[in-house]
Amino acid sequence: MVEFGAVSLEWGTLLLQVIIFVLLLIVVSKYATGPIAGVLEKRRAHVENELATAERNHKESEKLLAEQRRLLDEARAESKAIIDRAAKQASDEASKIVAEAQAASERMKADASAELAREVEKAKLELREQMTSLSVLLASKIIEKELDEAAQKSTVDKFLAQVGDRL
Repeated sequence: MVEFGAVSLEWGTLLLQVIIFVLLLIVVSKYATGPIAGVLEKRRAHVENELATAERNHKESEKLLAEQRRLLDEARAESKAIIDRAAKQASDEASKIVAEAQAASERMKADASAELAREVEKAKLELREQMTSLSVLLASKIIEKELDEAAQKSTVDKFLAQVGDRL
């Protein structure tokens, strides 16, 4: 027995407690630490797996984002090309319509000029016919009356007045 003031130890009890403690350590290390270590290893592997999966997902999402940006840029370029083609087509169509309208206007002017020329020719022909008939009428009146020079001048003036009224 060993005494330490108020505490006393017996060698037999101390030895028995040390043996039981060592046996408990062996049992705990054999049966408890193995499963605990296995659980901890599984947990470590699971965490590593989750981290690797998260990293793969992150890389994949970056790839998808880059692909979406590329597709968006392509769509923008294509829409700009479509708008440019539509604007050019509208401009070409407007130019074509203006050209057609100018051609139609020129045709209408040409037709109107031709019609006017025909009407002028017709009027000239009618005027010639009237002048011819009036000249014949004047000549017949002059021949019917053999007048002196003053009378002939008076008859010509009357004739010119009549012709002026008819024109």
